[in-house]
Amino acid sequence: MHPIIPRRKILASPLALYPVGAMAANPKRTPTGTLTDVAGLKAGHFSSDKRPTGCTVVLAEGGAVAGVDVRGGAPGSRETDLLRPEMSVQQVHAVVLSGGSAYGLAVADGVMRYLEERGIGFATSAGVVPIVPASILYDLGLGEATIRPDAQAGYEAARQASSDPVPQGNAGAGAGATVGKLLGRDRAMKGGLGSASLRLPNGIVVAALSAVNAIGDIIDPESGVLLAGARTEDGGSLADGMQQIRSGALLPDTSPGENTTIGLVAANVNWTQAQATKVAQMAHDGLARAIRPAHLPFDGDTLFALGTGGEEVDSRLLGHIGALAADAVAQAVVSAILHAETIEGYPAHRDFE
Repeated sequence: MHPIIPRRKILASPLALYPVGAMAANPKRTPTGTLTDVAGLKAGHFSSDKRPTGCTVVLAEGGAVAGVDVRGGAPGSRETDLLRPEMSVQQVHAVVLSGGSAYGLAVADGVMRYLEERGIGFATSAGVVPIVPASILYDLGLGEATIRPDAQAGYEAARQASSDPVPQGNAGAGAGATVGKLLGRDRAMKGGLGSASLRLPNGIVVAALSAVNAIGDIIDPESGVLLAGARTEDGGSLADGMQQIRSGALLPDTSPGENTTIGLVAANVNWTQAQATKVAQMAHDGLARAIRPAHLPFDGDTLFALGTGGEEVDSRLLGHIGALAADAVAQAVVSAILHAETIEGYPAHRDFE
């Protein structure tokens, strides 16, 4: 058993991922520390007022060269084949992260409409076609399952998108996210939406956005402290899901597709689709550091990578960006948990302060 460490102690710890008031010198955290620190990106959200669900839309109105890597065994996605390096279309104009399971893929229709109205998209002889990949998470078990993000939700999220710091916790795609379901949903905790960014001395910014709905527990990679996850029967501490697995305990059946962490990484660089794909692959290391276990048959773990333009990327710089992308993803996962707030049946990490 692990006591749930109060959020204030994590923030104050010298080993913490988020030391209060600290900015590492090289690389250093940017002032806002979220995805929108990457020039050329805006983020907008829709959160339902009827049940915990929502969507998050990242706009790249000037176009972004994108890649994707899908590691989970039960993903839900749209336009991911188009991001393979051998495909003809090289740029995307938005990325959607949504709750609502596969129904949430309809959010991309609303984003396409928003972009089409503004003449943004892939040019064809008959007009523009916005390229909007999407990935979803399952949150249908919270409240009335027929209430889920739709095309209008996507349009509203796109309309409200801005370069302001990204709201975190119970926002957008993280509104209905939960974590730590290895011992059943009745012992899980609240997940959420998290973001982080890092800046190199040469001005390159690498950032991440994650909607954390994992079956596994969440760990602070810097200190090794469990932050959220499967709770003990009395609910007062963490059971440590990996310890349960190592002990040979027979865990409850879990339906494929009901858990996932989805997100994206981005950098203000000019790269190829093959390079973007490699960074998306490397970024998954961040999920493995902060979520245990990750990439299970029950998860749909998916990460996109966007390059908004800037410095040309060679192999050495690509490796540096990929390594930082993994760090940013891990930080975004932790940030989602630290910002999450309780919903009915799912306590948040901050409740144990």
